[in-house]
Formats: sequence, structure tokens, C-alpha cells
Amino acid sequence: MAVTIEDIKKLRTMTGAGMKDCKKALNEADGDIKKAVELVRERGLAIAAKRSDRATSNGCVLAKYENGFAAMIALKCETDFVANGADYVALTQEILDAAIAAKAHTLDEVKELKISEGLTVAEAVTRRSGVVGEKMELDGYNVLEGDNISVYDHMRRHTLATMVKLSAPNEEAGYKVAMQVAAMKPVALDEASVPQSVKDEELRIAIEKTKEEQIERQVNVALKKAGINANLVDSDDHIASNVAKGWLSQEDADKAVAIRKEVSATAAANLKEQMIQNIAKGRMAKFFKENCLVDQEFQFGDEGAKESVKEWLNKQEKGLTIVDFKRFSLSAD
Repeated sequence: MAVTIEDIKKLRTMTGAGMKDCKKALNEADGDIKKAVELVRERGLAIAAKRSDRATSNGCVLAKYENGFAAMIALKCETDFVANGADYVALTQEILDAAIAAKAHTLDEVKELKISEGLTVAEAVTRRSGVVGEKMELDGYNVLEGDNISVYDHMRRHTLATMVKLSAPNEEAGYKVAMQVAAMKPVALDEASVPQSVKDEELRIAIEKTKEEQIERQVNVALKKAGINANLVDSDDHIASNVAKGWLSQEDADKAVAIRKEVSATAAANLKEQMIQNIAKGRMAKFFKENCLVDQEFQFGDEGAKESVKEWLNKQEKGLTIVDFKRFSLSAD
């Protein structure tokens, strides 16, 4: 059976595949549209399987709020060329619309939803992967429910989205806090919301870093007394390099190694535990201020104002607080 241009266009509309791929599938199916559709889908599965180990660092991230339900989702791919295509953005929007209509709470639920042509979301993504020849996957699905929710698509580039829920209606405040979340990358709402495992790890790092700094300070004092530039002997590689360049004598190099070894051991054995704990606590306070949303310095208030997000919200409306927030970015923050 001869394949007509009308048949090719029809299959292209049904599958989104390229004209050549549609013509090839129709020829193999002897003009049978249903068989051709299956061929296109099977090839999509094959391509997706072959590219399963590829990185998907590009894509489209969208967020939407409707009828008391807000959600965000990312459809990820390999290149920005594919991600910026109108069809690709439209597919992401269709998936998000279906998720919100169904009030899906998990990504697994989203994947099973039916969208156009009776396909599940998972099937539609696989088919699109076969059409464009890139690995694609869904990620970043988050939801918020209730009133007073604002969503934000950073610079409308579809690469970073945020959602914020406030305790009371205030669209302007909600939008600005959503911008704050995008810009400042908070890891938690407040100190109480930071997982204990994260607190423990940050405290461990703070203590170790403080000990290293205290030991290094004493080593540098000893090196200075010996007339050796500490910057020339801060590592074995630097010592060898600086000796080779003639910037450091072998005698001073040997002396520096001996001083570092002896002073480090003595300093480590005599560190004052209470001082270490106090400095580490200060580091933790800095960590909470930089990473907890309500404690961060607000970036979108009056020029010159130095106030936290919590303080700024209270100025907008007494008692106004953040209930929850969500953030997803395609880039590694």
C-alpha cells in the first residue's frame, strides 16, 4: 500500500515523531496507522533503554497552583536544545495539569495518569524520548495544599521553580518570599526543621574545621619564629615545588616539616575543648542564618534594610509567617 503525505502528517500528529521516522514506520507497517504507531513507540522504548546511563542536566521545570493544590514537576533531558522546544514545554505543562487535576501526591502516581491519546505519563515521556533521541525522566515533583500559596518560575526560563505557603493571604509577600527561596537556596524553614542528621554532620564539620584552624595557627606562629614563610610550606607538594624553583632551601624545607609535625602534635594534644565547642557553636549559628529561610537576610525589601525574612513578613502584616516551601532546580546548587 502506497504511503501518502496525508498519512505521514497524521502519524506525525499522533506521535510527534519526525517525518522520516513516520514514513519509515508506515512503509514497514504497509500503511497501517495503528501498526505504525506501535513501531514508533517500540523504537522510543529501545532508544530510551540505550541511553539510560546518560546524564539529564537540562529540561523544563514548571509550577502551578489551582483550587487549593499546588505542584511542581521537572521533565529532564540531555540538551537545552530539546528542553527549549515548544512541544517539550507543552508536554511538561500537560503532565503538570494532569497531576494537579488528579491532586497526585507522588511521582509514581503522576506516571500512571492518563493524558492525550490515552497514554500514561510514563508512556508519553518514553515516546518523546524516542522521537528526539535523548534520555528523558521526570523529577522534582513536590506539592503544597491549602490556601495562600504562591508559585514562582525563576526568570520564566523553566529551570528553577519555587512554591511558598503563607499563614494568611498576601500575594505580594508570597511572591517575594518565593523569589527569596529561588535566590538564597534555603535547606529548611527554620532551625527546628533541619533534620537532626544534618545538624550532627554540620556540627562535626564545624568542630573539625575549628580544630584544624587552631592547630594551623600555632604551626604558622612557630614557622614565623623560625624565619620560614608559611605559604611556601603549607603542603608536601608545595614544599617540593618551591625547593625545585629555588624559592626554598632544602634546609628550611626539612626544618619546616619537622616544625609542622612537632607543633601539630603538641597543639592537638592541648586544644581547649570548651573553646572549640564555643567556636563551633558560632559556626552553627552562621549555618542556620544562611540556610534556614526565616532567618536568612531578606533580599527583596527596602534598599539598605537589614532584616530577616521573618522580620520582613511581620512588618507586612503582624503575625504573618511561612507555613512551608518547596524548591527545585535543574542546576546543582
